[in-house]
Amino acid sequence: MPLRPNGLARAAVRFKPSSFVGTFVALLLAAAVVSGCGLLLQTGLTASMPPGRYAGVPVVAAADQQVHATTGRGPERETFSAALPDRARLDASLVHAAARAPGAARAVGDVSYPVRDAAGTPLTASGWGFTAFTGTRLTSGGAPGPGRVVLGGGQAHVGERVTLDTPLGRRTFTVSGTTGTPGVWFTDAQALALSGHPRTVDAIAVLPAPGTDPGTLAAQVDRALRGAAEVRTGDDRSLAEGAALPAAKELLVALGGSFGGIAALVAVFTAAGTVALSVSQRSREFALLRAIGTTPRQLRRSIATEALLLAPPASALGCLPGLALATWWFGQLRDRGAVPEGVRLDTGPLPYVAAVLVVVLAALGAGLAAARRPSRVAPGSALAEAQTERRAIGRVRTALGLAAAAGGATLAGLAAAGSGEDAANTALGVVMLFMLAVALLGPLVARFSAIALGLPLHAAGAPGHLAAANSRANARRLASALTPIVLATSFASTLVLLHASTDRATEHQQRAGIVADHVVTAPTGLPVDAPARAARLPGVAAAVAVQHTSVLLPDRDTGFRSVTALAVSADPRPVLDLDVRTGSLAGLRPGTIAVDANVADAMGVRPGERLQLRLPDGRATSPRVVATYGRGLGLAEITLTAADLAGHRSDPYADELLVRGGTPDLLAALGTVTDGAGRAAAQSRDREVNAWANTTMAAVLGGFAAVAAANTLVMTVLARRSELRTLRLVGTTRRQVLRMIHWEGMVVGVAGTVLGGTIALATLVPMTHGLTGEGPYLPPLLTGSFAAATLLLALSSTSLPARALLR
Repeated sequence: MPLRPNGLARAAVRFKPSSFVGTFVALLLAAAVVSGCGLLLQTGLTASMPPGRYAGVPVVAAADQQVHATTGRGPERETFSAALPDRARLDASLVHAAARAPGAARAVGDVSYPVRDAAGTPLTASGWGFTAFTGTRLTSGGAPGPGRVVLGGGQAHVGERVTLDTPLGRRTFTVSGTTGTPGVWFTDAQALALSGHPRTVDAIAVLPAPGTDPGTLAAQVDRALRGAAEVRTGDDRSLAEGAALPAAKELLVALGGSFGGIAALVAVFTAAGTVALSVSQRSREFALLRAIGTTPRQLRRSIATEALLLAPPASALGCLPGLALATWWFGQLRDRGAVPEGVRLDTGPLPYVAAVLVVVLAALGAGLAAARRPSRVAPGSALAEAQTERRAIGRVRTALGLAAAAGGATLAGLAAAGSGEDAANTALGVVMLFMLAVALLGPLVARFSAIALGLPLHAAGAPGHLAAANSRANARRLASALTPIVLATSFASTLVLLHASTDRATEHQQRAGIVADHVVTAPTGLPVDAPARAARLPGVAAAVAVQHTSVLLPDRDTGFRSVTALAVSADPRPVLDLDVRTGSLAGLRPGTIAVDANVADAMGVRPGERLQLRLPDGRATSPRVVATYGRGLGLAEITLTAADLAGHRSDPYADELLVRGGTPDLLAALGTVTDGAGRAAAQSRDREVNAWANTTMAAVLGGFAAVAAANTLVMTVLARRSELRTLRLVGTTRRQVLRMIHWEGMVVGVAGTVLGGTIALATLVPMTHGLTGEGPYLPPLLTGSFAAATLLLALSSTSLPARALLR
């Protein structure tokens, strides 16, 4: 017979709503977490945005802004994609091929890049031919020619001589015309020559001949280019404007998929535990039903129907806070530049439907599992068994719990013996396995905790004796409250303390690694000739320009992994102490690189061998490794020469100039001058701005688990109404009962803090050792606040409902 609401289930929910409030809250929160993460995942899969620069271009051809790799063979063959750190470009010779496509009236190779005027004002330079698609018109003068430019925004007059900082250095031009739009326009040939990448263009803009449909022209251009470019029309043209949209899609998929999967698992796991607790608290009711002749099937149907009555409205209502969570999170990502402004949150119905289905199935499964034992007990012995708590937890459950604990210990050992990202990735499974072990072995863990913490409770008088006896005798009740406390403590502290540990190690490596006397920076980058100008100043012994970027390394599990890179204009040894482990930086020249020791271990390379990598624009190269070093976390994981990076980065200007010797007064003409300590402090402020990601994940997981823990504790106290009234009837004072409840809350809080902290340390030690080479950093104020918050949660969630019952 199919499951459907019956009178018994409806009566239970109708006449005893307080028994189901906690379950309703847990299911609602689970749906909020699942739907919120699902919205981010859906947005990552479907994200699009209207074109910006290419809005007036009917057909645009551009390079694929992602790099692809195929791993495995046969049935295990899998293709991975990764967003490029910078813009990929096309060979300039393809412009002529696109122009010869049938139906094409004109094809223009588009390039745009930053330049600066004599005052340091940043401007965007491009070729004049592209104005045919933007509608830019002259307000005076004429089009640019050799050695001549058009300036916009009223910055100069026709005939005036202007000096511009370009990717090839300072150049002086004559103004041939002006426009009302800010920017700089060269001839198409000169714009390409000055770009720093004279053989490649950003994209190819194609204008259709009269009467030619853009879709038809796109097919002709694609055929003419023979697959060398991606030809786009409509909103897909935004994908040709750089790697911002693919990178945002990748980030959203990672947050909604990877983190969302963990969050959803935790949410469903906690909600299912709450449903099971609700069923177990009604064991006497079910025993009475069995005693009066209710069949096992009827009992299971009743419990399943209760879940079906609660789960759909709870999960549907939970989608509202899920939408609020996703909207806030998405807005934070957009405010920090991780998501382009044109992308909108996709609020389609699929995540809501998935959240409702997941929560309903979890509630139904948990209810049926919890109903298994009360429905199998013989009617004659049901009431007798319901009077005492069952001490055994079952052989299968015990075996699975021990296996999870052994697996967590094994993974922790493997992670501690490993290094680099492999150790960190291995450690990610440690917390999950230990948490699973705590959930499965909960009654045993709770009984052991009650025995260990019950010894000092005997010194607290009668309330302490009662609390210790209650904790030992009701280990299952204690376990149901202990599990979410451990969950909240372990997850939240792992995420937050991991960031604190890596942040501290990063700052230490930065302070130790920068040995330059002065660090020169500028908001829009430094001039190309800044190192030469600094070297000519009195007292300067060395001046090295550095550029910060990222490159992609092959990865056997994900296809590619992004690592930080540092490009230097000269020998970095006078200004940087990279803590060289093997090899020597003396051999660093074009075609060679130095690699962080952890990265070298993970990639299996040594000095003298070649390392395959992808430059920021996706170009494949295999430089020879000349050295490995130990300060990759604070400085960069890859160090290469600026010559190897030239033409492969959209912003061609150096981010910093590291100077040995000289005086700040003379260097001030190049930009803002500070020292190594000041640079580390500035980098620290930047890391604080970016730390919101870890904090947010800790808030989502830890906050949900904390609310679930409070919900469970309130449910356990409210279910003890008759017990507390009996204590009052036999002469126990109200104060003694409350003190007993306080001590029981302390047992839960202390045990949860110790267990959660132990799991967090077992995870953090190998993770931080692999990432930083150091042990975890435990700030006293931060760790103390976690412990205090856990104890406060346990005390308030037990004392407040107890006070309400004793009124």
